[in-house]
Amino acid sequence: MGSTKTLIATALVGALGTAMAAQASAQGGPAPVPTYEAEKCFGVAKVGKNDCQTATSSCAGTSRRDNAADAWIYVPAGTCQKIVGGNTKKT
Repeated sequence: MGSTKTLIATALVGALGTAMAAQASAQGGPAPVPTYEAEKCFGVAKVGKNDCQTATSSCAGTSRRDNAADAWIYVPAGTCQKIVGGNTKKT
């Protein structure tokens, strides 16, 4: 009985570790470049929705305020200037 409990506990720890590693890798770096023609659009990202590192956040999905001037998201090419507050250059 003792070895069965140990085996189950080991399996649960392994499953949790795998899930946590997958979540960490999903937020651990920049967003992948889209398959469509895109441009970076600064100043329009919502909290936690930026696509890459900023001066105040460490990686994608970690911006701390809406519309931060240094936070950007990928948008289809030619649309950033049509978004209120959008800029293709960091200000």
